[in-house]
Amino acid sequence: MPSTEIITIGTELLLGEIVNTNTQVIALALRKIGVDVYRTATIGDNPDRIAQILLESTSRADIVIVTGGLGPTVDDPTRQAIAQAFDLELIFHPELWDEIVRRFSKYGIQPPENNRQQAFLPAGAEVLPNPRGTAPGIFLESNDNLVFALPGVPVEMEGMLIEQVIPRITAHYLLTGVILTRNIRVEGIGESQVDALIRDLETLSNPTVGLSAEKGFVLVRITAKADSEDVAEALLRDLEDEIRSRLADWLDPD
Repeated sequence: MPSTEIITIGTELLLGEIVNTNTQVIALALRKIGVDVYRTATIGDNPDRIAQILLESTSRADIVIVTGGLGPTVDDPTRQAIAQAFDLELIFHPELWDEIVRRFSKYGIQPPENNRQQAFLPAGAEVLPNPRGTAPGIFLESNDNLVFALPGVPVEMEGMLIEQVIPRITAHYLLTGVILTRNIRVEGIGESQVDALIRDLETLSNPTVGLSAEKGFVLVRITAKADSEDVAEALLRDLEDEIRSRLADWLDPD
């Protein structure tokens, strides 16, 4: 099963000016096709640091998905960072520029010259069309890695993720599996007490069991991987029944 790392780019994310929802959307989409996310990271608009983390991520994971930094301004350095990381030349694609001009012309305006940088791709990369915006995405196969770069605008990113990234990953790895997750809410008992009651179940490899202490309650998270949703559901059902039996005194009767 391939492993994935997600990198979100934008100094505004590090400053807390906007909420990073892209990581959650990507992780949920990958979970549905049975792909594990091992790490996530957020990097500011610095090409050297982006290039460095790209190299780190591709050394650990099979798939790297990047969002942000594909716009037309100086603080949009993702394409340059990808080229730097993999020692590739940036190539101008006239057809991409023509598409950008066409999109602007619908509103009766000529694109500023800085939009021209959006028509450059690292050598060997494929364009990922962006029907919802002007910034095309990037797809690059480097050695055994799949690298995807998507715009940071959530509606653009999610559309391209579902329409282009997920199908490419599924086809490349011939994926048929699914990952399903269920949460059981436990109240009136602490995390350590829950752990003591189900500790042996937390050592299972599939399904897996994890605990999360929240304000006023504990969530017991169970996750199953299988080749089909029916099999995954059956795995969850059996484990959930066992957990509910052990923690019956602290479950909401509803």
